Amino acid sequence: MAGQGTLYVVATPIGNLEDITYRAVRILRETPIVAAEDTRAARVLLDRYQLSPRRLLSFFEGNEAARTEEILSYLEAGEDVALISEAGTPGVSDPGQRLIARAVENGVRIEVIPGPSAVITALVASGLDTERFLFVGFPPREEGARRELFGALRGERATLVFYEAPARVGRTLSDLALALGPSRRAYLGRELTKLHEEHVRGTLGELSAKYEHEPPRGECTLVVEGASALQAAEAEGLDVEDEVRRLLADGISPKEIAARVALATGKPRRQVYQLALVLAGKRPRDGHD
Repeated sequence: MAGQGTLYVVATPIGNLEDITYRAVRILRETPIVAAEDTRAARVLLDRYQLSPRRLLSFFEGNEAARTEEILSYLEAGEDVALISEAGTPGVSDPGQRLIARAVENGVRIEVIPGPSAVITALVASGLDTERFLFVGFPPREEGARRELFGALRGERATLVFYEAPARVGRTLSDLALALGPSRRAYLGRELTKLHEEHVRGTLGELSAKYEHEPPRGECTLVVEGASALQAAEAEGLDVEDEVRRLLADGISPKEIAARVALATGKPRRQVYQLALVLAGKRPRDGHD
């Protein structure tokens, strides 16, 4: 479309304000409209480099839908827009992904200005295999959904990378240890590139014990070793019905069986629960007790 503006997707520092490229500073200086996930954080960065866009728009999860259409209207009118997240590369576990997708649908020219990323920073610092990795993002907050996800990752060969809120790190590490095994090597990167940067390495069991009662402070990224060939084969070959029968024979309740098997296999907990009830000779229910 003639006269259409460009959407610049600009990576910004994840902590240390010196971690910004010359190109990113130039684009932010030249672009009249900046859409920022956190305008307060954006102001700190812009002031540091004496940048004064004509318009600074808030663009976060709560106003993402309406703001996306507004930004598209600016682009269609020939205005350039720079998109920045609170920290790091926009579009990775933040609201920018929807805007980028809509811009692609509308044929808008997009330029990505690469730079800092907590995913890559933590992966490299972890010392774990970087040949192949899977970025999982933030695990679900709901316990059942989180455990099912972790169970589904049991046989994944790639190194796993997660974002997690400090208050949930202990619970997440505990669930990962149960789902993947406590001996899996793991890493927690805290406050990466900041003054109090910390790198904690150990097994899932060790990290789970460390943060069980005292959550870490600040932004956290978790990296977990992928499954070995043997672990992947074992996860693939686990027979759900046989496992349910075995646990029933050990006197485990259908509800607890559902939680354990969902965690070990990634199968929906409700489905396992219904199977356990049938195999126990009980009448299936519409929900958990």
